[in-house]
Amino acid sequence: MGAPVTPSTRTDTPVAPAAPQDTVRLTPYALLCIGLLIALGFSLGCSEFIVIGIQPEIARDFGVPLSQAGMLMSAFSITYAIATPVLALGTGRIPRRTLLIGYSVLFCAGNSAAVLATSFEMLLAARVLIGLVSGGLLAIGATYIPELAGMKRISICISLVYAAFSIAMVISTSAGKFIAATWEWHYAVIGTLVMSLVVCAALILVLPRTGATDIPATAREQMPLLRDPRIIAGTAIFMFGVGSIYVFYGYVTPYLENILGMGTLEASGALMAYGGMCFASNLLSGWCDARFGVKTMLVSFPIQAALLFGLWAVGPAMPWALAIILGIALTMYVVSTPCISLFMTTAAEEYPQALTLASSLEPTAFNVGIAFGTAVGGAVISGPGMPYVGLVGAAFSLVAWALAALTVRLATKRR
Repeated sequence: MGAPVTPSTRTDTPVAPAAPQDTVRLTPYALLCIGLLIALGFSLGCSEFIVIGIQPEIARDFGVPLSQAGMLMSAFSITYAIATPVLALGTGRIPRRTLLIGYSVLFCAGNSAAVLATSFEMLLAARVLIGLVSGGLLAIGATYIPELAGMKRISICISLVYAAFSIAMVISTSAGKFIAATWEWHYAVIGTLVMSLVVCAALILVLPRTGATDIPATAREQMPLLRDPRIIAGTAIFMFGVGSIYVFYGYVTPYLENILGMGTLEASGALMAYGGMCFASNLLSGWCDARFGVKTMLVSFPIQAALLFGLWAVGPAMPWALAIILGIALTMYVVSTPCISLFMTTAAEEYPQALTLASSLEPTAFNVGIAFGTAVGGAVISGPGMPYVGLVGAAFSLVAWALAALTVRLATKRR
């Protein structure tokens, strides 16, 4: 990728993409930019998950059923998954900085609309707007990492960004619930708005004005990336790898309460512990990818399958069931960084004009995996019953393991 652009060397002339570099030095400016990208991950996570902790209060104030309030999350995820790659393909000829500013403005506008919403329909529209640009904003931010940190540091930097996202999932849910109970739910939404304004303003002011992805690219020029067998296999890994967890995790709260017999306070504590293990999972993902690359998944998926099978085997037996659940959390995001690095490295080496599209594939595939796993989990609960979600999840993990083996073979053959 192109060398990092410092504030003193910024110009308005696009820079042609260069060969990937592994000797990029981490300057204080680069560290500041990476820190802001981590803050962006946290802000995006808070904006997405803040409604989970305040859904009962939203439903009560707007006079809608709790099930309808759940649309605030599902509508966000569906919009996020569909819009992210479409925007990446359709905006390839627009300079990266212009997209950064445009997405930032719309992201802040969506959070503002959520604060000012006077009806459930207005709040739902605001959530759709936030979901429309969140994936694009994250994808644009990720394209700065190779030129700021170098190809060898992609893994750890990406894992930190997604670890911040995981922390936001835990903190925003619990903080939103506390704020809604102590004051009112609007204050939680106001907090996410303030954070989005501060983070987006800092990104626009500090990030490089030009760089390696500034050469215009049409949709036709980017499409070859999507035909690469490694990209196809990596996307399928996400679908089954993430889906295997969400067969169970999509219904984790009723599982804790109905199968393990936990009370509300115990379940809340277990969920906090689960969130902490998810944070560790992101860091483990970056560490493993930096050392073993996509081969990491040849080990992680069998372990994940064994844990999910164990969840079915032990049933309600405590504390074994809880220990297995926390183990599942530790494997939850190990798939992320190896696949993201595969997407971005493949694009950087062979499809440099499709780098933004490559970075958009992870949020798309991840949300497809969430929807797939949650839908299958619902079918399992309606059919054989909730105790069987672990058994079905284990089968999906083995499918993901087979796809990972295929991906390793493809990557080795291509080299």
